[in-house]
Amino acid sequence: MGTWGTGPFDSDVAADFVDGLGGRTPQQIIDLMASAFQRVLAPGMRVDGGDGAEAVAAAALIASRVPDSPVVFDPGDGPSEPIPDLPPSLRPMAQQALHRVLQDGSELAAGWVEGTDADEWRRAVQLIAQTLGVPH
Repeated sequence: MGTWGTGPFDSDVAADFVDGLGGRTPQQIIDLMASAFQRVLAPGMRVDGGDGAEAVAAAALIASRVPDSPVVFDPGDGPSEPIPDLPPSLRPMAQQALHRVLQDGSELAAGWVEGTDADEWRRAVQLIAQTLGVPH
């Protein structure tokens, strides 16, 4: 897995996930996002790095749509087509998935061992999770 930054779309896995949303129906996009969260939330399993990266990317897309969201990204990093309206039920699922991604036992979190980069990545994921918790 290639990673070039600490942002939610700064890895090959996350970029591929976002690219894979293109050309999909609104329901397929919703299903792909829900599936990314469900894989991370599956009980008893260690959070796989790739699954974690997809969950963070999906959560960032949702958080970026919250009114006055502090979660912004370069349009070149996002999907090539607009994201459809998403059901509110995805927000708590996304927030729970991010909390699991940040916990011990998460392969994605364990991969961030460099001090400054690890702190920056953790802050970015926490900002996304906090934004998802903001009432709309």
